[in-house]
Amino acid sequence: MDNMSLKEIQSKLLLWEAAENPLAPLTSQQREAILDLESLLLGVSSDLDDRTTENNVDEEFDKSNMPTVDTTYDFLEWYESLCDNNLKTDDAPYEAYHKQLDDRRNECVALTNQIGATMSDLDKLSEQYNFVSNKTNALHTMSEQLLADQNKLSSIGDDIKQKLHYFTQVEHLSQRLNSPTMSVNSETFFNVLAKIDECLEYMRANSNYKESHTYLVKYRHLQSRAISLIRSYVTHVLNHATEQMLAPKDEDQNDQENMDTAYAVYFGKFQAAAPKLKMVIGEIEARAEKNADYASLLSDIQREYAGRRWRVAGAATDGAVAGRAGAGRAGAGRDGAGPAGAAPPDHCSQLRAACSLLAHACRDECALYYHFFTNPSPALDEYLQSLCTGLYESLRSQIIHINHLETLAELCVILRVEVIEEQVNNDPRLAALGQCARALLQDAQERLVYRAHVHLRADVLLYRPGPGDLAYPAKLIMMEQIAISIQEQSLKRSDSRNSMISDISATSQEVANINVEAQKRPQASPADLHGMWYPGVRRTLAALSRLYRCLEKKVFQGLAQEAISLCVQSVDNAAKQISTNATNIDGELFQIKHLLILREQIAPFQVDFIVKETTLDFSNVKNAAYGLIQKPRQIFSLNTNNALLEFLLEGTPMVREHLLDSRKEVDRQLKSCCELFIKDATEILAGPMIAFIEKATAFAPIEQLKSQPWATPEEIAVAVKEAQKKIKAHLAPLQRSMQLYLANKETEFILFRPIRNNVVGYFVQIEQLLTNAGYTYEDTLIVACPTPEQVSVFISSASLISHSEPVHPFGTKVKPSVVRKPSVTSVQEKEEVTVGVEATPDTVTL
Repeated sequence: MDNMSLKEIQSKLLLWEAAENPLAPLTSQQREAILDLESLLLGVSSDLDDRTTENNVDEEFDKSNMPTVDTTYDFLEWYESLCDNNLKTDDAPYEAYHKQLDDRRNECVALTNQIGATMSDLDKLSEQYNFVSNKTNALHTMSEQLLADQNKLSSIGDDIKQKLHYFTQVEHLSQRLNSPTMSVNSETFFNVLAKIDECLEYMRANSNYKESHTYLVKYRHLQSRAISLIRSYVTHVLNHATEQMLAPKDEDQNDQENMDTAYAVYFGKFQAAAPKLKMVIGEIEARAEKNADYASLLSDIQREYAGRRWRVAGAATDGAVAGRAGAGRAGAGRDGAGPAGAAPPDHCSQLRAACSLLAHACRDECALYYHFFTNPSPALDEYLQSLCTGLYESLRSQIIHINHLETLAELCVILRVEVIEEQVNNDPRLAALGQCARALLQDAQERLVYRAHVHLRADVLLYRPGPGDLAYPAKLIMMEQIAISIQEQSLKRSDSRNSMISDISATSQEVANINVEAQKRPQASPADLHGMWYPGVRRTLAALSRLYRCLEKKVFQGLAQEAISLCVQSVDNAAKQISTNATNIDGELFQIKHLLILREQIAPFQVDFIVKETTLDFSNVKNAAYGLIQKPRQIFSLNTNNALLEFLLEGTPMVREHLLDSRKEVDRQLKSCCELFIKDATEILAGPMIAFIEKATAFAPIEQLKSQPWATPEEIAVAVKEAQKKIKAHLAPLQRSMQLYLANKETEFILFRPIRNNVVGYFVQIEQLLTNAGYTYEDTLIVACPTPEQVSVFISSASLISHSEPVHPFGTKVKPSVVRKPSVTSVQEKEEVTVGVEATPDTVTL
């Protein structure tokens, strides 16, 4: 059993590295490790063999060197020598090492002795160094302290010397200022002045020094002395220049030409004195920013300069301005005109000449001023203002007496545009002229507003039109015939058109000018001509066009609102008179046309025609007074029902604000007039039916209408036929009147559409009335009321007849006119005149 297991183990061990399927194959690294172990084992065995060989050799050598031993003594002697040799052999390395250690010890002892000697020497050197170093540091410290004390004493001496310098300069500066050779216009004087300023500043900054206040007073005295010298010098130079320029003026005072020449020379002579003062004044201006005394001196010099210039140029400028504006002031009477036989003054040219003269004077004075000074001053402004005051005094007396709106408007335009906007706003030197011009502009505007109120009330609201102003429609027909004849002549003789126009009247010329471009505007109406406008409208628009550029926006808005309101009243009054003289249709079309013109012409004004009006409502006062009268016994009552207290609390008038919009007023008036025109036109075309329908509508019950003698089918048929006859007879004159007044197909169509709808609506009401009242089919045949389609066709056919045969309003035939084109106002009228399309016979929606 044991043998079998051993064999199995051996067989399995053999299988570990079998060629095929080994049980435990070794890796290459494992094989290399085994080989390394084998080589190591083999190496050890070889060393052992070498050692054994060496020992054998030694034994052989010893045997060869062994002496002969015969006796015990020899053996012992040999043994003792052998032992000594062995001991010596074994102790030799140790003895050599011991000897070496002794040598090293001796060397260390010697080195230690040398180090000790060296250290003792170093200690002596250190003691000597410390002694010398202490002595040296003490000497250096003493030297530094002496040097510091020397520097401190030196700085103290310099400081004392510097401070004493400001105290010792008084006598020196006083001597230099009192020197007769000192000139104000020199660098030396200004160096002295700078030194005085420096000393003064130092004394003020160090007021705690002893006697600083005393020396401050002395230096202020020196400064005052210097300022006095400067003022005397400047005054002397200005006086000398003034005397040179006033001399020729006294000689030639009455000669205007020589005065103008001297006025020009004065600038040159005065300018010649500028180099003498420029440096002095420049130094003063540099110091004036920091010192109040020099600022006061500079102000005094500027006022002296302005006073001298006023003596030189003030009278000459006032005389020149008076000469420019005096022509209109001498003998000017009412309306700004002179005495009988004298030509009216040209205020505009006078204003332009005077403003131009003052503008040149202001520019020259500013240029001369800046030859002396660097910065502007109030003295210069006051001087220039005094020069321009003469213009205001000369022209104001004329402006407040001018009555012509055109002249006042032109003066406002000159002052506002030519003087203020174009000159004053672009040139700061003309600020004084701008103030004068603004004052004159305010006076002119105030006068213009007053005269505009007077003009609007007298020439618009209270205007009494003449027969020619109210000759409508004959006036339009005549102008249309003139236009047609002129156009026919121009077509026949186009080469001689200019000579023909020169022979006709002013009105015909205006019509001719409009019809020269007949091919471009073949439908121009006489009502669109500016000369054919009603005088109230023409004057209102002319006044507004003049005032628009002259007045402020708020002022113009209030005046324009009043002007348009007055114009609307004037047109309404004229329309009523035309309705009385002609027909209601003429008056209404006249009013519609002029309201359209008015609304169109005020559209370009970029303002709101709205004015806030404030009123007091005294209704509470009235009610409170009634309550006080009804409670006489409670006037002095001590209870809460005190009548007097209630009157005081409840009787306060109320402040109410109303916004007045003239544009909306024109629109309301236009709407009302259009509604009235539509109503009257409808009554003209369908009057019998309207009367019957109103009477039948008021009758009740409706079922018994047929039994009434005025509501029989025969009577209704008569009313229907009469309405048809009126449509046929009056539709053409109605449309002819609309063409003559409005001359705009779009506007005519917008106004005519509700008229046609109303007429058609009345025919429809007749049919509905017949049905609701129980009329039979035979009664309907007797009435023979046309359908809405038939009525529309009938109205259209009548309208075509009216266009093919033009007639005068309401029946009189006229010569056919040229085809007309919508006027300039057609597009806007089309957009703004909006009359409702769907209108009932009773109401018209606008």
